[in-house]
Formats: sequence, C-alpha cells, structure tokens
Amino acid sequence: MACLTAGDCAMARLLDAAGVPLVLVGDSLGMSMLGFANTLPVTMEQMLHHTAAVARGVSNALVVADMPFMSYQASEDDAVRNAGRFLKEAGADAVKIEGGAFRAPLVRRLVQNGIPVLGHIGLTPQAVNEIGGYRVRGRTAPEADALAADAKALEEAGVFAMVIECVPVELGERVTREVSVPTIGIGAGPHCDGQILVLSDFLGMTESPPKLAKAYLSLADEIKGAVARYVDEVAQGTFPNEAQCYK
Repeated sequence: MACLTAGDCAMARLLDAAGVPLVLVGDSLGMSMLGFANTLPVTMEQMLHHTAAVARGVSNALVVADMPFMSYQASEDDAVRNAGRFLKEAGADAVKIEGGAFRAPLVRRLVQNGIPVLGHIGLTPQAVNEIGGYRVRGRTAPEADALAADAKALEEAGVFAMVIECVPVELGERVTREVSVPTIGIGAGPHCDGQILVLSDFLGMTESPPKLAKAYLSLADEIKGAVARYVDEVAQGTFPNEAQCYK
C-alpha cells in the first residue's frame, strides 16, 4: 500500500490516476509548501484550504487530513468540531492525529461520531519541542514497549490504520505483527503493511531530505533547468515563436 502526501488539486489528481490508495494532506506542507521551519505554525484554515483542493482532485483514493497543532489538544469538544469540519467543509474521508495511548479516548469519541481516524505513533512532529528534535524513537526496550502498547491502545480505540514514523526496523515489524489494523511506515522498515512519503521528498524537491526518504525523481534540477531555458529564450527573442502566436 504505497501512500503519498499532497497539498494541491493538480498533484492529487496525478496521484489518484496513478493508483495511490491513500493521499494524506499532511501538515508537513507547512514546511514543504509554506516555508515554515516545522509543522507547528500550520492553522486549521490552511489545512482546510489544502484539503479541499486535494479532495477536488481525487476520485478513488482515500483522502486523509492531518489535524494541525492545537486543533485537537485543548479539548475533545474542539477536536470533534474541528475534525468534523474536515469532513463536512473540506471533503476529507478521515483525519489523522498524533499520539499514543493517551489519545485513545479522543479516538474513540471521534469514531463514535462517524469520523474515521488514522493514528500516528513513533516520531510525532507536533511534539518536536517536547521530545528534543527529530530523532528515532523506540531504540530502548522501555520506549519500544511503550510504543507497542500505544499501538494496541489505538487499535482498541478504533483507528482504521496507523502511521509509524522513524522507529527501528525491528519495532516496525513488531507493531505490524501485534496489531490487526494496517500499519503505514515512514522510516519504520519494510515490514509495515504500507509506506508513505512526503511528496516533495519523493519528487526530489527537498534540499536536505531525511534519511527515511527516497527521491524517485530529481525534479528540482529539472525545474531549474527548464526555467533557465525559458529565461534564455525570452532574452533572445525566440519565445514565443510562430507556433505560440495567433493570427
């Protein structure tokens, strides 16, 4: 199950046409599209805007909206209200929230109210300040056991799947074996049921991609080369030529 992120209609349409089964409107767009240093400044209105654009481009894939920082942490009432907006206003099929066992009551309430939830454990980027940066989680036995317990708690609360981010290969395999819902890895090894990549990393448009990423294209170089040719043709007066002109 190969999943990707998207933040606009054009890209979402291409991913959907290529057969990607799950498109995540990740709050990582705060970094890849909006220029923020991390995901924390991303707002509900920004996520609703991008989710609606993606939903308009998708016919078959499941569209999952990332709930941004402080859209669900303050209270369960806020969380239900904001999650409902993603389905009602933006056309998402489900939402994603970060956190383990302590999120189980919230997950249960969202699911009971008809809002499907994709869980997210391991490295949780919205907690970057609390955990001391972007680092591999679950390297010690106690931390690995805690993450495995988080996975079970989320499964019991009703998530339809869960993202496992930036954990050792062995832990990704263990969690996948111990839960019955699909696991979607990002830096969690090859044993997860699915994989997900951030689209800008996938396309080779990230200057310093993380170790967990793989670039399937070098699109940044291709774009810069194309723009340079365009600039040169305009400067030399060879664009537009007869083919691009009306008579």
